[in-house]
Amino acid sequence: MGRMASSYIVTLLLGINIAVFIAWQGYVNPEFMVRNFTVSYEALQDGRWWVLFTSVFSHNWFIHFLINMFVLTNFGRLLEMVLGHFTFLWFYLAAGAFSSLAHALVSAFVVHEPAMAALGASGAISGLVILFSFMFRKEKILFFGIIPMPALVGAAVFVGLDLWGLVAQAKGGGLPIGHGAHLGGALAGVIFYVTYIRPKIEKARRAAEMRGY
Repeated sequence: MGRMASSYIVTLLLGINIAVFIAWQGYVNPEFMVRNFTVSYEALQDGRWWVLFTSVFSHNWFIHFLINMFVLTNFGRLLEMVLGHFTFLWFYLAAGAFSSLAHALVSAFVVHEPAMAALGASGAISGLVILFSFMFRKEKILFFGIIPMPALVGAAVFVGLDLWGLVAQAKGGGLPIGHGAHLGGALAGVIFYVTYIRPKIEKARRAAEMRGY
């Protein structure tokens, strides 16, 4: 019960994702959902900048929704407790927007399909996984939910797979997966760790050494 109370931002994010998923199931005009809850380079050119954020809460396929919410719950609750509610929310939204922008730029200038629309929390969640992997390097994660491996190794494998997938898409092949968004979210996680988390860790370490003397 205390664990739930200490991670209410994750609960809020889950609630928003559930509401948007339900909206996709025919309860809201599909054209409205596509225009306002998917991100593409053309959408940004049209001035619909809000899709950088709204697309992060948007899923229209149940398996996609289920997997993302499962990962958000498992990684998000711990990170929210460690980072604090405000910092966690700020990072999640920033990673999501950064991943959306990455998808738009990659689809336009790498894959050369500026109308390619994307949706889903995968980019923001990639940021969470990367951040967790840097903060808790010795912890084990289950690769594809099956194979245990050190967190940092698992994160590197996921990034490698997305790079491979993006190269395949640039050559006209690959799967319909938002590799650009995943990589954008991962980069956001690295940047946040390097510029915000690591300096705090170093400051705490120096303070501990000073007390030791």
